[in-house]
Amino acid sequence: MTPEQIDQLDWDKQGGLLPAIVQDADSRQVLMLGYMDRAALRATLDNGKVTFFSRSKQRLWMKGEQSGHVLALVRLETDCDRDSLLVQARPHGPTCHLQRASCFADAPADFLAVLERRIEARLAADSAESYTRRLLDKGLPKVAQKVGEEAVETVIAALAEDDTALRNESADLLYHLLVLLRAKDMPLSQVIDTLRSR
Repeated sequence: MTPEQIDQLDWDKQGGLLPAIVQDADSRQVLMLGYMDRAALRATLDNGKVTFFSRSKQRLWMKGEQSGHVLALVRLETDCDRDSLLVQARPHGPTCHLQRASCFADAPADFLAVLERRIEARLAADSAESYTRRLLDKGLPKVAQKVGEEAVETVIAALAEDDTALRNESADLLYHLLVLLRAKDMPLSQVIDTLRSR
């Protein structure tokens, strides 16, 4: 966003502030609502960390400045009236001060994106406590083999017309496919982009 575009926003409607809805760039979960003035918007664009104007503190406030749970800017756009902002970001830790992912307790999210993030977190886990960590430690051939096994089991369940088994095997297949993608350092979003382009 250029300085000219910033100046074209409708700053007068709400006394120099624009509501900024923050959404997880991957899971699409709504994380929080804050307010930005011109300086907060510029700071967000300049440093890549979502910054607000705190109405209670009467100053700029970078989300996570004390906790370290910053929101890394991915994309920013205005609504059709140019009087509110949609901020897509990647959270580094919980967004809510109650240690929840979102300030909205029941805000929906894309479950596969949440699961992908959980698999990523398992990289730091102890292999004695994490199946995912143990599987990844065995290397790419073992992870790929596991995807093949789950695919075959999914086909068998479908052909047997066993809906319960099909649901369970499909869940196993999706999970192991996400682990394989992680082993290849390929985010699910790249696969989704390929699907969209077809």
